[in-house]
Amino acid sequence: MQGDAGRPVQGVVKSYDPSSGDGVILTDTNLAEFDLAADALEGSIFRMLRQGQRVIFDVNPAGQATHLRLGSEVDMGTPDFLQ
Repeated sequence: MQGDAGRPVQGVVKSYDPSSGDGVILTDTNLAEFDLAADALEGSIFRMLRQGQRVIFDVNPAGQATHLRLGSEVDMGTPDFLQ
């Protein structure tokens, strides 16, 4: 499952515990919170996350954030972002 119209979801890392791998992502659009799936970082360039880091992710059938990728203002089409 992905965001509206099959698009990936964008957001920021609200919290992340590198010891347990538990974390929460906060979406930019409606401030919804998604827990990280156990495999969220598998196959990605991330080994750990920091609070406030911008990411793009998918949502799995369990409603968890998975397949994290790097995000930026330009990638995410943030309104009024000057290039």
